[in-house]
Amino acid sequence: MTGDNAKVALISGATRGIGLGIAEMLARQGYALTITARDAARLDTVAADLRAAGAADIVSVAADMADTEDVERVLAQHADRFGAMSALILNAGVGTAGALAESSTRRFDKTLAVNLRAPLQLIQGALPMLRAGAAAAPARGAKVIALSSITGVYAEAGLSVYGAAKAALISLIATLNAEESANGVTATTIAPGYVDTEMSAWIHDRIPPERMLAVDDVVGMVDALLRLSSRAVVPNIVMSRAGTDGYRA
Repeated sequence: MTGDNAKVALISGATRGIGLGIAEMLARQGYALTITARDAARLDTVAADLRAAGAADIVSVAADMADTEDVERVLAQHADRFGAMSALILNAGVGTAGALAESSTRRFDKTLAVNLRAPLQLIQGALPMLRAGAAAAPARGAKVIALSSITGVYAEAGLSVYGAAKAALISLIATLNAEESANGVTATTIAPGYVDTEMSAWIHDRIPPERMLAVDDVVGMVDALLRLSSRAVVPNIVMSRAGTDGYRA
């Protein structure tokens, strides 16, 4: 993709929930997309749907974000096809609930690998392409948008490891702004309460889907952030659920 108007994004966790909603929104806007998730068959189906929705081009890469070699492969395939990047959407995540006293190191390692190490690796690998994207469209710049969680801002019982990983992600993105916003690469974490996705199904007995944030609420926020000029930096956005005190998921 070349030219000032070319828009290209990489989206992790792109086949379900928020990631799929973002991919569909960007496809309708004519973005070229690299999409990645673990399920190769579902990726193929989603890729076909995104082409039909208007995506300029699609690269789909089946990958596990807990595997550093898989992450490198995603970056390499994006670079081979596009060479630059307008937006990096860090959506893939994993989390389990449980008391801090009972949390296992295995759970900790997997949660940190997917929610923090993979975003760091993707950012590091994508930075040259993001800088190139920003240079090609200096008024718009290039964006990094990472899905964090309200539990990364306000601690919640039962979500210690997940919250710690998401808090670290917020810090990582803040540092990225400090280092790269002058180069036209700006970044935002979105920290929502429970969103009505498959990942939140485990708590439906206490919080029904109709009381959760809608996927489209988060997608709309991503859309707004991508439309900001390169002069605007929005480090973190907390999205709480109606009917709560705003400090819990």
